[in-house]
Amino acid sequence: MSSAEQRPRTKRRGRRPAGQDTRAALLEAAREVFSESGYEGATVRTIAARAGVDAAMVNHWFGGKEALFAQAVLKLPFDPAELVTALLEGDIDKLGERIVRRFVTVWDATSGGVFPALIRSLAAHDQAATGLRDFLVKEILGRVVERIEADHPQLRANLCASQIIGLGMVRYVAMFPPLATADVETVVTAIGPTLQRYLTGGIGIDGE
Repeated sequence: MSSAEQRPRTKRRGRRPAGQDTRAALLEAAREVFSESGYEGATVRTIAARAGVDAAMVNHWFGGKEALFAQAVLKLPFDPAELVTALLEGDIDKLGERIVRRFVTVWDATSGGVFPALIRSLAAHDQAATGLRDFLVKEILGRVVERIEADHPQLRANLCASQIIGLGMVRYVAMFPPLATADVETVVTAIGPTLQRYLTGGIGIDGE
């Protein structure tokens, strides 16, 4: 037997093919990188390298970092940019109701999805809190407030986030009755006006 035949065969390493396994690898890598570095610190290049694929695959499968975070960490079945566009369609005076309705409908469909686990991790992991804050405030609520050209946009976006996250905690984590079991429209009717004030009403600044 020749020396060439005696050498053990090694599997050639290369990039993954652009198939469904690439998408799964990106989701797994994204969860790890977002957990380690937070939303702002995580980069498309780092996630792609962890998954063993070209960075272009992130845009191919998810359209960008924000959509990847939405599906990998929050497991939201929508693209953030498309969500913002959908929320802004219609009467601006009903915007608060549309936001509450969309989030509760999505979370109810999966009994809260990963929201309970994510909320429980906020106290113990700074990166989880940072990731949720950056995503919800910057990529969704911040863009909504910016598009309606509201004053004090950062404060308004944070106020809205506090309402949405608080609702999620009570409905899916602590499960306080009757809010935990109330139908969607009851929740929308009760909380929508509060969110609307945070978006377009007076918030006690500059003589409001």
